[in-house]
Amino acid sequence: MATTPMAALDPAGYRRGEAGYRRITIALFAAGMTTFVAMYCAQAVLPALSTSFHVSPAGAALSVSATTGLLALAIIPVSALSERFGRTRIMAGSAIASAIIGLIAPLAPSMSVLVVLRGIQGVALAGVPATAMAYLAEEVHRDHLGAAMGRYIAGTTVGGLAGRLIASFTLDVSNWRWAMAAAALVALAFTAVFIRLAPSSVYFRPQPVGLRDTSRAVLGHLRNPALVALFATGFLLMGGFVSVYNMLGYRLLAAPFSLPESIVGLVFLMYLSGTVSSSVAGRVADRWGRQRTLLAAEAMTLAGLLLTLPGQLVWVLLGMLLFTAGFFAAHAIASGWVGLIAVEHRAEASSLYLFAYYVGSSVLGAVVGVAYSAAHWNGTTGYVAALVVCALAIGVAIPSLTRRATAVTA
Repeated sequence: MATTPMAALDPAGYRRGEAGYRRITIALFAAGMTTFVAMYCAQAVLPALSTSFHVSPAGAALSVSATTGLLALAIIPVSALSERFGRTRIMAGSAIASAIIGLIAPLAPSMSVLVVLRGIQGVALAGVPATAMAYLAEEVHRDHLGAAMGRYIAGTTVGGLAGRLIASFTLDVSNWRWAMAAAALVALAFTAVFIRLAPSSVYFRPQPVGLRDTSRAVLGHLRNPALVALFATGFLLMGGFVSVYNMLGYRLLAAPFSLPESIVGLVFLMYLSGTVSSSVAGRVADRWGRQRTLLAAEAMTLAGLLLTLPGQLVWVLLGMLLFTAGFFAAHAIASGWVGLIAVEHRAEASSLYLFAYYVGSSVLGAVVGVAYSAAHWNGTTGYVAALVVCALAIGVAIPSLTRRATAVTA
């Protein structure tokens, strides 16, 4: 990791326009790429896994849910380790381990072995998302944190897109094994970019690591109703987002669309709308307020989802564009908001948000297979719409919860 002299830093953290700000945001963009290329490349090959291993859509989706589920379980312990051993060290080791496992996973002889390997990869991946938001919250000036967080989230959107496109295009000329191997090589390359550019932590101070200290920090955050509301927001929105993309390939490969694998893969270009919206939303939230921007993003997510209901491809594509843009904008705002509310033990606060976020991906993203099997796309849309409506209701209540938390601690 790159080093930065203390004298070169603004005492309150990096600001836009400074060299350190550019380095840290590019490095975290690469970290987001690494995480999401590795995590969601399997999503593009779910129909191929169903065919190869003779499993249902819900069974194939376990290759995604195992990764996000085990990541969720590991994320809080790993965040505690980062309090002791440092942010960049944990992130670098995590990304390297994940890329190596990603190269082994395509050799799996059965679906069960693949699911186990993908679960282990989720544990290895945990260090990047567990630490990234705390790292930014410590090193970037609070007035510019929203924009910096937006760039990190933009990296996750491009990573999710790249993982799916690489796997889809490779699948069109080969098989799912080569598709996942190609994605693992790309993840390894972005890991190298992160290690090369990430500035060493300046404002990080090591803290004791122990079950009692970590439990106290976690319980303290869980007593804050505003933070709990943001955790629930991440759970609901990520669960809905993954649910839609898990089932989208099945819908587009079937009648009336009957699209080839390579064209279905191009639908993941919709992730680029999230790349733009997450960056813009961070800046808008810094200026116009987080709640207003969050609610607008969630409303866009719901509107886009409903537009996918008609059986015409143009409406499906337009709906997915809005749905994806709204989701990533909402995620950028909610995740950055956590770092501002939690003034202490930020790694644990960020990890609780991500725990809820990835549990939503794992649990809700697996349950959608039942909804799709029962009522196809209408079932999927109804299921996800209910999740987004719940998130909107929570978003309306966040300011009053914040005031309540402030009154309790005053």
